[in-house]
Amino acid sequence: MKARFGVRRGTVLVAALLVALIATILPGSAFAGTDDDQAHSDHWGVIPRHTIGSPVAELRNGPFGSYDVAGTAARPPYGRGSLGIEAVGNAPGVTPSVIEKVDFGNEVDFVGKSLLGLRRIGFHVFQTRANVRYGGPRNMPNIRFEIDPNLNATNDYSTLVWLPGASPVTNAWSPFLDATRTGGWFLTGSAGTATGCTPAHPCTFTALRAAFTSRHARPTVYTVAVSKVRDFMWIGAVDGLRLNDYVYDFERDGVKVRRVR
Repeated sequence: MKARFGVRRGTVLVAALLVALIATILPGSAFAGTDDDQAHSDHWGVIPRHTIGSPVAELRNGPFGSYDVAGTAARPPYGRGSLGIEAVGNAPGVTPSVIEKVDFGNEVDFVGKSLLGLRRIGFHVFQTRANVRYGGPRNMPNIRFEIDPNLNATNDYSTLVWLPGASPVTNAWSPFLDATRTGGWFLTGSAGTATGCTPAHPCTFTALRAAFTSRHARPTVYTVAVSKVRDFMWIGAVDGLRLNDYVYDFERDGVKVRRVR
């Protein structure tokens, strides 16, 4: 093996051994992204087994704000594109035959990552006044993690869902919505009952973490997705999904990974 230019062969070997040792000691402890802004773009897409009806979750250009919006709020926060979502649901005067649901996510790259390794989560949203009329100010898309809660030997699956608070703006791009500080979290199934974080009584992110750590549980991730759950009609967009030091930038030609601090 050739040494890199300007670095001794022994230095490279020692560094490689240290990386391998750390990976052995801390398996799955870091909730990290990729080191290439094009890496694994083909692993992102609609998760078919979580699709109900004929919703749309499509990488697109824009939206570039409403006719009366200017400045930074009039364009996606990263690049030129975003994830456009359209889901039929309940709305005043509308009785849909099917209430739709969609997950746009990644079923490959995050498997086995430590859920408790997450310290920064959130996204930017393009919320419309129409969506507020359909279901109120908290009619918003979600972030969903399929997980192994590791609470006991028989409980090996749950879905963790973030319910955002209201967007501070409509017909425009929001600032970053921090899921560790705003909104609520719940778990499906027996994991929700065990932790007390249920759809009826969502927890803060701090309380969610405490519910696991107090039980000495080490939950791990199966999948990550941006979602619209089955409730109200919603038509808008999401961009800049953040997981720790990585932002997933939704662009028309794919999902790009940006490292941020």
